[in-house]
Amino acid sequence: MRTATLAKLAVLPAALLLAVTGTAHAAAEAPATTASARCTPDVRIDETAPVITRKDILIQAPLHAIWKIQTDVENWPAWQPDVDAVTKDTPGRLRPGSVFRWTTQGLDITSTVQQVDHGKRLVWGGPAQGITAVHVWTFTPTKDGVLVRTEESWNGAPVLANQAALRAALDASLSDWLRNLKQAAESRHAQ
Repeated sequence: MRTATLAKLAVLPAALLLAVTGTAHAAAEAPATTASARCTPDVRIDETAPVITRKDILIQAPLHAIWKIQTDVENWPAWQPDVDAVTKDTPGRLRPGSVFRWTTQGLDITSTVQQVDHGKRLVWGGPAQGITAVHVWTFTPTKDGVLVRTEESWNGAPVLANQAALRAALDASLSDWLRNLKQAAESRHAQ
């Protein structure tokens, strides 16, 4: 992964900054059903981090369709314009500890899955460019569709050096991601 200076981080596009945080998602296949998977406490964002963003969106499509789109990491480039390529390092469905690599705007990102609760919750994160990120997604069926919530924390020297710019970048990145997910899921569901 390339090394960026603090000055470069301050001007990187929002989508690129989301990528730099080491994003990962869980696969769309069958959920883990072991007792230990159900008893594991939820992984949370770092509530003490200097940058935290929370966003949500209502998607009018079936949960299974949204989950499949979001967690089919190798297909991200088909619906996520800023993602160029994705390769899974860990074979099979993604699970805690799974790693995949992806490219966005010329940067190579390595992501690690931290938690998967099939159809309900995804957590991923990792360090990149001096930023440590934790990203949580939750999926809640409602009478009008599925409420998709995302929250992410960023910590590290680049974040401390430029909190306002990085907060704005993360806000924009998560809004774009949710909007693209909604468009992909609703357009596929309408077919």
